[in-house]
Parts: sequence; C-alpha cells; structure tokens
Amino acid sequence: MVDTATLVDHVREHRSGMALDLAFAVVWVAVVTALFRGLGSPQWAYHLALAGGVVAYYGFFGSLAGVREREA
Repeated sequence: MVDTATLVDHVREHRSGMALDLAFAVVWVAVVTALFRGLGSPQWAYHLALAGGVVAYYGFFGSLAGVREREA
C-alpha cells in the first residue's frame, strides 16, 4: 500500500507537470471528439485518433524539452 505522505510529496513536487498533462489530454480528447463527430467517421478511426494522442504528447513535449536544452 502507498504511504499517504509519499503520495502527497509526489503530487506537490510534480503539480505543474501533472496539470499540464491533464490539460493536454482534455484538449486532445475534446478536439478529436468534436472533429470526428462532425465528420461522422467510423468508430475505429476515432479510437485510432485518440490513441494518436500518446504519440502527439511525447512528440510535443519531447521537442519542447529539446528546445529548452538548446537554449540553456
């Protein structure tokens, strides 16, 4: 079982990153849902686009980290 103090410390340490991750996920799902409902696409294409959010997430934040590293 997870110690509550450890969990609280982890959340305090990563608060802004966790909020950014959640915001990215919410925006991605909202955009994909709005787009695919409007187009009337098949369900498998919708699920594939949702799964593509994982690739988009790592691509976006990976490139962002690369830019930050290059600036430093």
